[in-house]
Amino acid sequence: MSKTNPGNFFEDFFVGQLIRHATPRTVTVGDVALYTALYGTRFAVQSSDALAWGLGYDQAPVDDLLVFHIVFGKTVPEISLNAVANLGYAGGRFLAPVYPGDTLSAVSEVIGKKENSNGKTGVVYVRSTGYKADGTEVLDYVRWVMVNKRDPQSPAPEALVPELPSVIDPMALGNAVPMLETEYWDNDLAGSPYRFADYAKGEKIDHVDGMTVEDAEHMMATRLYQNTAKVHFNQYTEGKGRFGKRLIYGGHVISLARSLSFNGLGSAFHIAGINGGRHVAPLFAGDTVFAWSEVLDTAEIEGRPDIGALRLRLVATKNRPCVDFPLKDDLGNYAENVILDFDYWAVLPK
Repeated sequence: MSKTNPGNFFEDFFVGQLIRHATPRTVTVGDVALYTALYGTRFAVQSSDALAWGLGYDQAPVDDLLVFHIVFGKTVPEISLNAVANLGYAGGRFLAPVYPGDTLSAVSEVIGKKENSNGKTGVVYVRSTGYKADGTEVLDYVRWVMVNKRDPQSPAPEALVPELPSVIDPMALGNAVPMLETEYWDNDLAGSPYRFADYAKGEKIDHVDGMTVEDAEHMMATRLYQNTAKVHFNQYTEGKGRFGKRLIYGGHVISLARSLSFNGLGSAFHIAGINGGRHVAPLFAGDTVFAWSEVLDTAEIEGRPDIGALRLRLVATKNRPCVDFPLKDDLGNYAENVILDFDYWAVLPK
């Protein structure tokens, strides 16, 4: 019997299956520095111990998406090692701050599966939860991933597609943010004069800048999260696939777009929830990512006079600036070069 792990194929998953993922990961200041080097993130609360401490944090918290990627990476060997593509997200909540020195681990539950019409692949739905070593939940989210079948001739299972929330109730937000001493919020140091009340539903923001993706940076980032998915690393196998080259990890796109969004949303320092997300098209090394955002809604958070929440749609494109806010055509299809449609709640000071 082989001692190596070939990863799970579509047939290996069953609804109700619980998977405890290997390799707990202690987050260090080195991880934070490397994350900054890879994406150029500039949100001040995550960048400055002094500013974060003055607001009420123990120290600068780890960037929310770095937490997401580390938890996500834990799940890959069992969930998506044999993936064709990660398709989307829903119902994500950031539940507690994570600091350097905290150790993260993950558990997943299979909540749905459905074979595709080609009979060669299927979609698996999982809810993954990240924990600190003391059992504190820091993150939970649902994702669905297209996975290869081991045997295309194996019979299709009964389809079960879970019902997922279209949006997280704002009352469930803000748990990862301590009560802020907002008198110590400094607009100059935060890099933006705009706070919660300065944004309105329907407002669109072109984030202006672009960032070109390099193979080395993408692979370093994905290894940082201990994400072992073949589609990102193995040119020998992917060269024979439908694209002829490796795919950029979808989370890499989210982090690039989020970092670009600082220009226009500099005070939106915390991702509180992920309502939904879709990787619309693949990204490859050499492509340049641009981004724009739309304010879908604004919300007060009960019991929180210090912060408010913006529901934001973050759209990323490749090789296409966003001055005209590209999204969909008249037929409802995504416009050419749109690669990400990401719906999330961000927290801002009042």
